[in-house]
Amino acid sequence: MSFLKSKTLRYGVPFVILMVGGSFGLREFTQLRYTYRQQTAYYTESKKLGIDVKKPGEVTLESEYEKIKQLDIDNWKNVRIPRPWEE
Repeated sequence: MSFLKSKTLRYGVPFVILMVGGSFGLREFTQLRYTYRQQTAYYTESKKLGIDVKKPGEVTLESEYEKIKQLDIDNWKNVRIPRPWEE
């Protein structure tokens, strides 16, 4: 029975069980969040308010590249805006 008095069994083993069991428990709780989340609620609410929101699948890398390609990035001027205390 002297092994029950060792600090490893008294403190180490419960700590490891708590850490491993906690990670599995957190995984289950976070999985519930993603499983039952209403993804379309934001889009229907924004349509009621008249806000045009693009769905995540509508923006592609190629479409954004075409927008940036049309910008004139060679001619620009560095303009310093006044700081709040420099009015």
